Amino acid sequence: MFIIISKKTNIRIAVLSLYWHRQNIDNMKGFISTTFFGYSSYILALVTMFSPWLFGFVHVGGASLFIPLLFGWFQLIMAIFSNTKAGMVGVFPVQMHAVLNVLSGSILLFSPFLYAFSASVFWPHLILGGLIFLAGIFVQNSPLINRPHEMLPEAGITSTDAHEGRLMV
Repeated sequence: MFIIISKKTNIRIAVLSLYWHRQNIDNMKGFISTTFFGYSSYILALVTMFSPWLFGFVHVGGASLFIPLLFGWFQLIMAIFSNTKAGMVGVFPVQMHAVLNVLSGSILLFSPFLYAFSASVFWPHLILGGLIFLAGIFVQNSPLINRPHEMLPEAGITSTDAHEGRLMV
């Protein structure tokens, strides 16, 4: 993706490049099924919660210990309340779970650098945060890679999600 404003032909090339880039994003589909996403959320939650003991950085303490515990519990609560086949309560739509995964994964991913403990430990936070982040983006029906289409009335409600069946498992 580049923009050169010096010549007319280069501007056309830049516009075509931006159009091609946007078309590729629009054609992207989630390859993680909602069933796998639901079960893997439990695994990621438990590994994130117990990562200070699994990877041996419990002695560092402070934010490096507290942040994985906090986000591990958050992932576990989301997995329990998510509307997937693995979810026990089924209150949160998968789309909301995916967006919250992206947000919490990015915070976990950058926490060693935000809270200045990267000198002692950062790989577990980086890997687990990246996995949670990527799972939220590439789950099927993720609102981050699927564009909403036209809105049609169904049962008196105008909803894109109801039309596309995105709120169903």
